Amino acid sequence: MSQAIATRRLPEPELTRELVRAVHPRPVEEGQAVLPLLDEAAVERLLESCLAAAPGGARDEAWIFAYGSLIWRPESEVAESLPAMLPGWHRRFCIWQWRNRGTLANPGLMLALERGGACAGVALRLSGPGLREKLRALWLREMRGNSYLARWVRPRTARGPVDAVAFVMNRASDRYAGRLGLEASAERIAAACGARGPSAEYLCETVHGLRAHGLGDRYLWELQSLVAARLRAMARGGPGAS
Repeated sequence: MSQAIATRRLPEPELTRELVRAVHPRPVEEGQAVLPLLDEAAVERLLESCLAAAPGGARDEAWIFAYGSLIWRPESEVAESLPAMLPGWHRRFCIWQWRNRGTLANPGLMLALERGGACAGVALRLSGPGLREKLRALWLREMRGNSYLARWVRPRTARGPVDAVAFVMNRASDRYAGRLGLEASAERIAAACGARGPSAEYLCETVHGLRAHGLGDRYLWELQSLVAARLRAMARGGPGAS
């Protein structure tokens, strides 16, 4: 996929929504961390700073590079979505989740972009008279936890490159988990559940969302297989069962 955005039919992932629900049938409200959040004024300043740095200046549309939950749960109406390849960055489960997808005692993991490699994802085009409010809602969702930095990147699409914003890892954040191996990541993701549901659901929806666009990711594919194996063992009451 180095030159063109190659899409293809992919096999069904082992990690299914039914398997996730069998092990984690309901959210976990107890043991949630109280996460420090930026206030709305601080988030507004971050948005202003990012828009001021836009290549080519102000515009009446904006592209967002989606590589995780924005693929399957965009914050607002999307005018267009295109499979895309972002060189120079790769996705990794490297954000601790002590609330929405985990707890203090049983933390989950979320995705961010790290330097190096390449990442298949989806370029989302936001436009219309309500563009600023759409962007503000997106920034409030992604930037309040101080885990991400908003960066202008240049993913390739079938229609050529676009200037887009990507939310990349803020390594200064205390939620940065570092470079966890596949086995350690799979163990955390399989076990954790928080107020918004299980960490495995987040992985499951991302893998299925990429697949719907004909996109794969070796790292995610290996990870979902490991998580599925752990969940099957937990459903049988084997190792890892609570």
